[in-house]
Amino acid sequence: MKRSSRIVFIALGALLVGIQFIPVDRSNPPADPGQDYLALAQPPTAVATILKGACYDCHSHNTTYPWYAYIAPVSFWIRGHINDGRRHLNFATWGASEAGRKARKLDECAEEVESKGMPENFYTWMHASARLTDAQRGELVTWFKAEHEEAMSELTPEELKKMKEHGQEHH
Repeated sequence: MKRSSRIVFIALGALLVGIQFIPVDRSNPPADPGQDYLALAQPPTAVATILKGACYDCHSHNTTYPWYAYIAPVSFWIRGHINDGRRHLNFATWGASEAGRKARKLDECAEEVESKGMPENFYTWMHASARLTDAQRGELVTWFKAEHEEAMSELTPEELKKMKEHGQEHH
């Protein structure tokens, strides 16, 4: 091995060891159980089980961090992914969301599950409970569509108008 290659290899190794000491926040913020989607929507047990296994790690404050979430640089990527997931949809704070947002998110959930956009492939590689069968996908999609219809029916005329103005009307 050439001297310059050896130096690069040693420097990369030192960098990988060094970044292990950069802390990554893996805490779950406190959450009011009464605001959680499962508590409020009370889906059938099968749907709740699917949601917990395939969605809650990234889309709630109930994240269970796997062993590889403690190894940098993967830990940085996972933390960023979870932050992004919670920002887009957080089942732990569902009750605090406004009605129009809930209706939009339920519609998005049905679309993402139906199109196989969620759960994401990289997540299912390491999480067997997130690997959904076609039947499980169908069950989730049916649930989300029914919840979306119910949410839409409960919107006030002002909320419906606001959604239409923002191009987020009912599908």
